[in-house]
Amino acid sequence: MELLTNVLAATVVAGTPLLMVALGELICERSGVLNLGQEGMMLMGAVAGFVAALTSGSLVVGVAAAILAGVGMSLLFAFMAVSLAANQYAAGLALTIFGAGLSAFLGAGFVGQSIDGFTRVAIPFLSDIPIVGRVLFDQDPLVYLSLVAFAGVAIFLRHTRGGLLLRAVGEDPDAANTNGLKVLVVRYLAVGFGGGMAGLAGAYLSLAYTPLWTENMTAGRGWIALALVVFATWRPERVVLGAYLFGAASILHLVL
Repeated sequence: MELLTNVLAATVVAGTPLLMVALGELICERSGVLNLGQEGMMLMGAVAGFVAALTSGSLVVGVAAAILAGVGMSLLFAFMAVSLAANQYAAGLALTIFGAGLSAFLGAGFVGQSIDGFTRVAIPFLSDIPIVGRVLFDQDPLVYLSLVAFAGVAIFLRHTRGGLLLRAVGEDPDAANTNGLKVLVVRYLAVGFGGGMAGLAGAYLSLAYTPLWTENMTAGRGWIALALVVFATWRPERVVLGAYLFGAASILHLVL
């Protein structure tokens, strides 16, 4: 039972960055925009978060810097793909290449350095529940934040007017524009949210999962998240399932 609990807890940890970036991409794609630049935005979030946390001594500052880096990268993509109507596939791939190169350049002087990252914070009473308590309620703060983000995205899409507007813009932008919806504004906000979540996922890698910076530390997780969104058929609950499934695969590979 102890081994099972540890494996499940590690599965949640390994799946958390995938969950974060996939939730952001889900919102982005629901607006009718496909952003293939997740890998580049995650790398920028990882390096920005690590450098900011190392220089400021604050993990919160690091997380904020990572989110801003992800949003900034996503807005660059939005300008190309939404405002200039450039090919979304080409713009996304360019963003990934640009993010990988820029993150390597900015983090060149910090390779191999480490910091004291986020540690587990047990939630009283809930963490005492057998198995489930250790798996879900004895994790670091960013894991809890990812679960809150999942709940927020699910509620937003299904029970709010904003979610209805987002789906309307994604399914038929011409009709939405005819009915007075600001398609460009909605898409910019959706792409920005996706970038922020990708940056947060990068921060999780460099501030919690492995609190250090190395080049290309995302190791293809951005591409996995893109596939995950399609696998989940753009449903938040399936995104969670898929993220933890991939997390379990990576952990079992190490255990077995």
